[in-house]
Amino acid sequence: MEQFYGLIIPLGMLAVLYFMIIRPQQKKEKKVREMRNSINVGDDVITIGGIYGKITKVKDDQITIEVGADKAKLVVARWAVGSKVGKES
Repeated sequence: MEQFYGLIIPLGMLAVLYFMIIRPQQKKEKKVREMRNSINVGDDVITIGGIYGKITKVKDDQITIEVGADKAKLVVARWAVGSKVGKES
């Protein structure tokens, strides 16, 4: 039994690491994934590069956003959406 006492501290540290770092990160990634999958035409978004725009077209892995006063259109990857802006945020 004494030979297992040396494993208690490393296993405890792994448990703390999991519950303090890994699990919260997985929850955050899941929330971001769900947000990116739920974007629709008309939503206001901010890209991870800081560009504000309104979605005008959604394809499988890319979206088209309208930006600026002249309504220029940019095609960006779906994963490049950082967050939604608006009422539901």
